[in-house]
Amino acid sequence: MDAAVRIVRDYFTGGNTLVRVGIIILFFGVAFLLRYAAEHSHVPIEFRLSGVALGAIVLLVLGWKLRTKRSGYALALQGGAVGILYLTVFAGLKIYSVLPPGAAFVLLVVVAAFSAALAVLQNSQSFAFLAVSGGFLAPILASTGQGDHVVLFSYYAILNGGILAIAWFKAWRPLNLLGFLFTFVIGTAWGVLSYEPRLFASTEPFLILFFLFYVALAILFATRQPPELRGYVDGTLVFGTPMVAFGLQSAMLHDRRFVLAFSALAVSALYLAIATVLHRSRQASQRLLVEAFIALGVLFLTLAVPLALDGRWSAATWALEGAALVWIACRQDRRLPRAFGALLQIAGGVIFCFDIDAPHGTVPILNSAFLGGAMVSAASVFSAAMLERHRERLVPGETALAPVLFFWGVLWWLFSGLTEIQRHVPGLLRNTAGLLLMAATALISSELQRRARISFARYSAIGLLPAMMFYAVLAVLEFQHPFANAGWLAWPVAFCAFYFVCKRHEGEPRSAVANALHVGSMWLLTALVSWEFSWAINKGVAGGGSWPIIAWALVPAITLFALPRLARRIHWPIEVHREAYVGVAAVGLALYLALWSVKTNVTLPGDPYPLPFVPLLNPLDLAEFFVLLVLLRFWLYLRSAHLPDYAMLPRRPVFIGLAVLAFIWLNAALLRALHHVAGVPFEVEAMLRSNLVETSLSIFWTVIALTTMLVATRTRARVVWLTGAGLLGVVIAKLFLVDLSHVGTVERIISFVGVGLLMLIIGYFSPLPPAVEQGEPEGA
Repeated sequence: MDAAVRIVRDYFTGGNTLVRVGIIILFFGVAFLLRYAAEHSHVPIEFRLSGVALGAIVLLVLGWKLRTKRSGYALALQGGAVGILYLTVFAGLKIYSVLPPGAAFVLLVVVAAFSAALAVLQNSQSFAFLAVSGGFLAPILASTGQGDHVVLFSYYAILNGGILAIAWFKAWRPLNLLGFLFTFVIGTAWGVLSYEPRLFASTEPFLILFFLFYVALAILFATRQPPELRGYVDGTLVFGTPMVAFGLQSAMLHDRRFVLAFSALAVSALYLAIATVLHRSRQASQRLLVEAFIALGVLFLTLAVPLALDGRWSAATWALEGAALVWIACRQDRRLPRAFGALLQIAGGVIFCFDIDAPHGTVPILNSAFLGGAMVSAASVFSAAMLERHRERLVPGETALAPVLFFWGVLWWLFSGLTEIQRHVPGLLRNTAGLLLMAATALISSELQRRARISFARYSAIGLLPAMMFYAVLAVLEFQHPFANAGWLAWPVAFCAFYFVCKRHEGEPRSAVANALHVGSMWLLTALVSWEFSWAINKGVAGGGSWPIIAWALVPAITLFALPRLARRIHWPIEVHREAYVGVAAVGLALYLALWSVKTNVTLPGDPYPLPFVPLLNPLDLAEFFVLLVLLRFWLYLRSAHLPDYAMLPRRPVFIGLAVLAFIWLNAALLRALHHVAGVPFEVEAMLRSNLVETSLSIFWTVIALTTMLVATRTRARVVWLTGAGLLGVVIAKLFLVDLSHVGTVERIISFVGVGLLMLIIGYFSPLPPAVEQGEPEGA
């Protein structure tokens, strides 16, 4: 298009401008003269037309004689003369009907051949440009609004034949573009204003003929280039011709989808056949044209499927043509076509949105709704790959196009897939199918990153983990357990895909991102296994007892227990990401277990159904004891694991925390025993009102306090001894200061006697705090 504008500008600004403008004015004047003569003159029309033709011949002869002396002047005269001859013959045929079609056809062929020969012999683009412009404008200027479209298109076919003849000798791109624009713009205008379905049979042959003309022109342009430009392809003709022609074809066949599908198949076969013939010629200069024709053949073959089924063909066509335009523009390093191709990708998706509620096929996958969206997605991803491959040729503003197009394509892929799932998958299996789609998307993105070198594709690959978390939340809201409704298939596949992607792209994301992914995956996996284990136990005990809650601690506790050994035996991912698994994920599990321990001790009565209750040997208390052991073991391992964040971890806060957890558990175990053995309701108000609970807690706290003091004496731990003494002081204060009216006589006697005897016995072994006892004589 730029070249055509340049030719027009040069025509008016180069050479004798006065003569060139005068020829244009003369041409329009003759056109208006013919119309005026038809309406007002009484001279026979044959004489009038003959006079005009004779004047054109005089100009032509004069221009030929002056070709060596004043070439610019001569070419202008010749161009104007040829245009007047076109105008005269067309007027005699269509307006005045004084020329029979056969004779007019012969005259037009002669004029076209003669003008083509003159242009080639004199090597003048401007002459050819002027002659062809006059030929195309003649019907418009001389038209009275009535006439036969067959005559018009036959006339244009002869003009295009002349352009084709010139293209056989000269690679004049502006002339080709001029004919392309005149032919399809005027043809489209006629179609909008005058086309009716009954005219299909007389219109379709011309559309096919014009399409073939410009496919041939694209081939001739590529083959007739000078040696320094061999291999150059006119992207406007190569890709614009099928886009415009197929758009017109679809407008005529909008209600006949299967015929339109066969049209796409025919176009595909034509391009693939031409590509095969050109490839067999084994000319290196034809390589780019062969690739372009193969791409068009594949695109139209792909397009035929949704057309045959009922699809959103316009959006897919725009997206695919945009991808082809980006590809050819990257090969030829042209900015404007790259930007236009990217714009077509976005426009294709927007157009698809407007047609989103249109009727769609009932066959899963093989329907226009899915295939059309998949084509938009594939076109955008392909364009992103092409832009990324030719990144060094892009200007700074264009570098953002590749990631925008890629994620636009990913968005359309997910939208199309999820919509297809919503329409064709039964309700209970939709989440499972969606999770499998996310896993497939991650694997495809990973493959694109490796094979197509799309660096940012890994972000959509590692985005699988957030998607898995989202589907886990949906499962919590809708399902009883994660393996329900084929979850037993989807979740293992999703985790395998996730770790495959992480392994493949090991080292590519920043370490913080990679560690976060591994931490999140471990927590998610542990939660899902705990949930499934809890559901299975709950089903086994028919919803009774505390077993399901215990499962929520056993799986994390076993994981935390096994993690130190796994960190030494499994190189990837645990040993490689040791800080993530041991320093973050495991610590998170430990905190969760501590919270679980507090919550269950406060809220659960510890029903062991279907087993009998045994104090401390019931399932809940055993689980609590196991959790405390695992927490203690993990803390000791963490201090010796040589992790930077835990090298200087203080002992006292952790020991205090573990001691508090043990104290809460032992008190809860006592209360659960009183609940099951003595029948005290496991409720706060009931426990506070129970004399038995008051007495039991006093004695139990005394045992704990004195035992703590005894152990502290043996280990010379002054702080621990003082802690036990403090607890003992609380017991004593409780005995004397709490309103004893809440305690019966028997319970009061038991409390005082029991606490006193225990203090006498333990006091014999641990009379004073270790640090004080060390400095005094024995027996003091």
